[in-house]
Amino acid sequence: MKFELIKQKDFSLLMLGKFVSLVGSNMQQFALSLYVLTITGSATIFASILSISILPRLLVSPIAGVFGDWFDRKKTIVMLDFINGLILGIFAVIYIVKGSLSIFLIYILVILLEITEIFFDSAMSAVMPSLVEKEELMEANSLNSLIMNIGNILSPVIAAIFYGSYGIKVILMFSSISFILSAISELFINIPKSHKKPETIDIKTFKADLMEGIDIIRSNRLISTMIGLGTIINFSITPLFGIGLIYITKEVLMVSDMQFGVFQTVVSISMLLAPLLCGSIIKKKRIGRLTHDSFITVAILIFVMSIFPSSVLLKTFNSNMVPYIGLIIITFIVGLVVTAANIAIGTLFNQVVPLDLMGRTSTVFNLAVTIFIPVGQMIFGFLYDIMLSSVVIILSGMILIIVTTLYKKALLSYDESELLAESKA
Repeated sequence: MKFELIKQKDFSLLMLGKFVSLVGSNMQQFALSLYVLTITGSATIFASILSISILPRLLVSPIAGVFGDWFDRKKTIVMLDFINGLILGIFAVIYIVKGSLSIFLIYILVILLEITEIFFDSAMSAVMPSLVEKEELMEANSLNSLIMNIGNILSPVIAAIFYGSYGIKVILMFSSISFILSAISELFINIPKSHKKPETIDIKTFKADLMEGIDIIRSNRLISTMIGLGTIINFSITPLFGIGLIYITKEVLMVSDMQFGVFQTVVSISMLLAPLLCGSIIKKKRIGRLTHDSFITVAILIFVMSIFPSSVLLKTFNSNMVPYIGLIIITFIVGLVVTAANIAIGTLFNQVVPLDLMGRTSTVFNLAVTIFIPVGQMIFGFLYDIMLSSVVIILSGMILIIVTTLYKKALLSYDESELLAESKA
């Protein structure tokens, strides 16, 4: 994939703004986690900091979805990035004056940033589809995936260096500046106006517009399909990467810290390289077929992955090196295909959902997939404790392949409708 879109000023500024704010946000989250562990030493409090963001997402998402479709999206994302910068700047000043941040203040900071992020994501959801042509959406999502993954890899490294040398104060200041710089870059983006603000804003209008977003999800089988697939991915596959593979490498294969570091690096690199290595395949295939085939391929690869922590294979070799190398290779391939699948489903979502309903629909999508992350982690974390790792991995693959097969007709019917529309054009 050549990524010609990067030459377009508006798209480049959008990617720059998203990258800078992502790095600042990730650095702040990483450093806050370390800070909480340092001052409390409590895993329970640490976990509560990570999970408390679910509460505002449950309460605010419906409101944010409607507001994202009502108001000028450019003004909204610029204002919210400035607000994030101001919030972090205020907390940096509080830290400088008091010399520390209490757990209560950290809870407040996390909740405030989560609320602004929900409104920001709602407004941002329609920006990229409005900046590029429909046939460029695949390239746009691939480039967005590449840039965001670079940010996800770099930000913990930068945060660890700065936090280790200067502490949480500098991280808060850096994050504050990054959001303000992001807002400044967004000021120069020409975003087509696709919002639909009602003449009167009241509870009745809000309820009507909220129901309009819910109705399109119910009536459009493809949109409900994407929400279903996204939910299942986060329920069954996210725990595999976030819990299962960590547990298997450290507790089953008993790898060294160095080997574990290499394994984690390979996972990150696979997600980074996916848009580059799979670009030509992604671009050639029909989007519905690509989505279906990607998820089926991931399920098959997960079945293969279950071989490596099995007792049969472990007893065959005197060391863990062969299972370890095999697991690295298969995980790298899974990372490539999962990233390609995410690009496909993101593109499909951008193509199907009307721009004036994107905020409401995207917040429902994000809410559904976010809620099922901790649910999946709790269930599968428990299963890894009571069952053989290979069996739990197979269970993840079975869930994915069953759900993808159920949604196959809806995915492929979209390709048929697109072919029909092209033949009439």
